[in-house]
Amino acid sequence: MIDIVRNLHGRIGRPLNFMEVCGTHTVAIFRHGIRSLLPDGLKLLSGPGCPVCVTSIRDVDTAIAIACREDVILTTFGDMMRVPGGTKSLMEVKAEGADIRIVYSPLDSLKIARDNPSKKVVFFSAGFETTAPSAAATVSEAERVGIPNFYIYSVHKVVPPALEALLLSDDVRIDGFILPGHVSTIIGTKPYKFIPDRYSIPCAVTGFDANDIFGGIAMLLKQTLDRKALVEVEYKTVVKEEGNPKAVKFIEEIFEPADSYWRGIGVIQGSGLKLRKSWEHRDAEKVFDLAIPDASEPKGCMCGLVLRGIKMPSDCPLFAKACTPDKPVGACMVSSEGSCAAYYRYRDVLER
Repeated sequence: MIDIVRNLHGRIGRPLNFMEVCGTHTVAIFRHGIRSLLPDGLKLLSGPGCPVCVTSIRDVDTAIAIACREDVILTTFGDMMRVPGGTKSLMEVKAEGADIRIVYSPLDSLKIARDNPSKKVVFFSAGFETTAPSAAATVSEAERVGIPNFYIYSVHKVVPPALEALLLSDDVRIDGFILPGHVSTIIGTKPYKFIPDRYSIPCAVTGFDANDIFGGIAMLLKQTLDRKALVEVEYKTVVKEEGNPKAVKFIEEIFEPADSYWRGIGVIQGSGLKLRKSWEHRDAEKVFDLAIPDASEPKGCMCGLVLRGIKMPSDCPLFAKACTPDKPVGACMVSSEGSCAAYYRYRDVLER
């Protein structure tokens, strides 16, 4: 497969930038040393495919403000605990006494709400289309079984609008997208059709082992060579054109599109998910009257440029110095799927 990639690129004869959108792909590409095996002139860029990384400082600060209320138990996935807010992280606030609990599913939060009827239990609901169905199902279940003290603070985001925002940017040239495998199991391939139809950019949905990724790269190269732009699926055992209609229907019943701020990119229209009006009594933003000021990114942090594929993690002056996985300055160093964290972990391999 590597030889096929090299042969195809040699026949094209010009530099190309392909962006892998998914954070799991980013980690797999680093782990397998795929960048080092590619021919000169074929470059992989890491995109905004880590939901932890693109969660805004203001959203983290809002979650912190909710958690600091005496009548609240805040629940969250573990990788959100160390994401830097304006001045603190959830982990630091927990150390100061806030009741913040790590859960592995929104349903765990629902059990906590049932067991603590005198508290308002708020699930900090983050992630892309992959995690939104379980959040929607939990909201529905809370209503069905009558647990009135369960709420969510939704910072869910959807991927396709972010890809269009990148294509409309003048900062980075993208010649093809390696589309996210997990997200695509939910939404299918139709939501990406605008990319080849409107922008003539080849796309491929791939799995996560080395052969899958090289297969996806080969698809992008073949489309480029043939002067075609399609949404092809290498991950055919899992991803279908229609996706998972039941999961999509669940999302649409509970959530509606909203403008959302992506760290490093800015506000993208229709790229977020908020609870529909009929579910506002479960919306922590509506229940708590909070005025959270905007906060600027940490001085010197290039996380935003890394998320847009403009800079590599090693270009940042803070990388592996002031900013490490043990003490992250920027969000890209927090999650294991963040570009900076992956580069840090595998930097010895990359620098050989």
